[in-house]
Amino acid sequence: MAVKLRLARHGAKKRPYYRIVAADVRAPRDGRFIEQVGAYNPMLPKDHEDRVKLDVEKVQDWLKKGARPTERVARFLGAAGLWEWKAGNNPNKGKPGEKALERIEERKDKAEARAAAEAEAKEAAAEAKKAADEAAKAAAEEAKNAPAEEAPAEDAPAAEAPAEEAPAADAGDKKYTKTDLTKMLEVDVVKIANDMGIEATVDDLKADTIQKVLDKQGE
Repeated sequence: MAVKLRLARHGAKKRPYYRIVAADVRAPRDGRFIEQVGAYNPMLPKDHEDRVKLDVEKVQDWLKKGARPTERVARFLGAAGLWEWKAGNNPNKGKPGEKALERIEERKDKAEARAAAEAEAKEAAAEAKKAADEAAKAAAEEAKNAPAEEAPAEDAPAAEAPAEEAPAADAGDKKYTKTDLTKMLEVDVVKIANDMGIEATVDDLKADTIQKVLDKQGE
């Protein structure tokens, strides 16, 4: 049976501590183990004496039986002078696993799709702007080349003068002034004089008295 000297995790979340155990290589990391040979508490400072504790006799016994330490335990044993440890050269260490690679590829595909969508949107926006500019330019050219609009027609002639005022009200409703009555009397007197064969005018009546008109009649 192949035996490994390795770490077995214990403790609470974000506060781990580890047991250094001798376990079957087929057993799970935190599963059954054969014997505990030390402890490791990463929560303590690096210079603390209880950060790494080893049972030297048990470790040496298991090493004599052919047990092999893991990289981390080999470093602890090398610091204690129980194992010749050299910095390993593992080119695959730190490389992402299969699932991690799948996630990386998925993120990469999403990023490429997003970049393509953004480029397409920018291109569409540029084409729309170009079309709008061309339409505006064409409209400006059309407006520039269009004939000038005809001057607005002259205002319609003013409305015809209102119809003549309605005839004066009947004479019976009219109020006459002194001047009106004088003129009417003068006209009547002239008519009467003419009927009598006397040639007289209104001016004659104004210049002479009626008596003078009668005197003319006798001549």
